[in-house]
Amino acid sequence: MDITDIVVEEFVEVDADERLAKVRAAFDEANPKGVIVTEDGDYAGVIGESELVKSRIQDDTKASVLMTSAPRVDHHEDIRETARLLVEGDVNVAPVFRGEQLAGIITTDAILAAVLENLDALTVGQIYTDEVITATTAATVGQAINRLREHGVSRLPIVDDRDALTGIITTHDIVDFVVRDENRQEKGDRSGDRDRMLDLPVENLMTDPVLTAELSESVEAIVERMFDNDISGLVVTDETDSVDGIITKTDVLRALTFTEEESMDVQITNVKLLDSIDRAEIVDSITQVVDKYQAMNVIHAHVRFHEHKEKLRGTPLIQAQIRLRTSHGQLAGSGEGYGANHAFHVALDKLERNVLERKGVNADAKQRGQLLQNLEL
Repeated sequence: MDITDIVVEEFVEVDADERLAKVRAAFDEANPKGVIVTEDGDYAGVIGESELVKSRIQDDTKASVLMTSAPRVDHHEDIRETARLLVEGDVNVAPVFRGEQLAGIITTDAILAAVLENLDALTVGQIYTDEVITATTAATVGQAINRLREHGVSRLPIVDDRDALTGIITTHDIVDFVVRDENRQEKGDRSGDRDRMLDLPVENLMTDPVLTAELSESVEAIVERMFDNDISGLVVTDETDSVDGIITKTDVLRALTFTEEESMDVQITNVKLLDSIDRAEIVDSITQVVDKYQAMNVIHAHVRFHEHKEKLRGTPLIQAQIRLRTSHGQLAGSGEGYGANHAFHVALDKLERNVLERKGVNADAKQRGQLLQNLEL
């Protein structure tokens, strides 16, 4: 299946020097799914709907500041390969070209809508992320912001002293509050003081009740729930309302890329951050760790890099996260270092220690490729 019939033609094309005020005005008028940014007539990048909505960058800022680099996609590209390009580019929208001519855009939502009926073959438990970052009801808004930044995530489930889910706070909630706060300051209301905002209880901003998913639910059902409520992720809970994990549209998109190849299927998000390490070395390093423990069958590996603002002699502080989906559950390792190479190897060491804890398990040879066999795309 290719993307020819799901290319989205509702997009706005703007110059990189265009001011965000005009970009936002065009968005409000045309209601597009994304913005294509050009420079001297050539494609330069994209601005997604969520980025434009969430951003609090001033209106007189150039569009290029908010622009994200996204891969060019051919209008006949396979839907699985397109999903991989979006996930590895860490974007939800990408330009589609017919030859050298811009034909439209492809979005995460367009892909998921196209394969929705096939997703009933998968359950949440097969593709969700079980390592979830949370905050307690005792946390402040400032502490929640720090956790979001530190871990490079966009949503934070809030739990009580019994670890039961009580709410959720997202980057959108915080940006929306800050914008309202700044509007109050313009009217002379001193309650808009920034320090007071950071000291507010997180309960003041969190959304409650929270839309959730269960491990046994079909992926089709939870994607429909996301569509119906215009959200991109759900908290996974058990019968006691404890947080089991998170499932997002990106998790579903990633599941579409799973393969049955003999070599390990390794996916890398934010490949643009790779410096003195390349894909081949990453795949080889993970394979060496896994091969030490033959009893563990790896279905899929995902490596994600996240760049912090801190730098050392010009080299950014990078967080690396390695996650393995295996025949015996999920395994992960994370670490930080200056540059992708350093960060990756710190995370790899942590991953190997975690793998060691499960080295005695028995393999389930039939597990590899099961997800792909269930999906008839």
